[in-house]
Amino acid sequence: MSEETTSTSSNTIAIISHITLIGWIIALVMHQNDKTTLGAFYIRQVLGLFLLMFVSSFIPFLNLILVPVVFVLWILSLIGAVQSKEQLTPVLGPMFQDWFKGIS
Repeated sequence: MSEETTSTSSNTIAIISHITLIGWIIALVMHQNDKTTLGAFYIRQVLGLFLLMFVSSFIPFLNLILVPVVFVLWILSLIGAVQSKEQLTPVLGPMFQDWFKGIS
């Protein structure tokens, strides 16, 4: 497989993983067929953001603060995916990479 095809595939996986939970699942399935470091990186980052949003939904007052913060982190992550750069989510990114290192 050529480097250009791999780059396009990894970039596609990285971007699709940001588009709702269904997009994340599609990206995970695509990643299983064509494993790339960029795809795995963003699958782990977005999983962490989705879980943070899910947990925050159970804490009423914290939810008011975390929803906008997670949205901004999601936007920053999406920008990194579009630019094909492994850009860690501020503060939590290294933890997401460590916690979900089984996804590779």
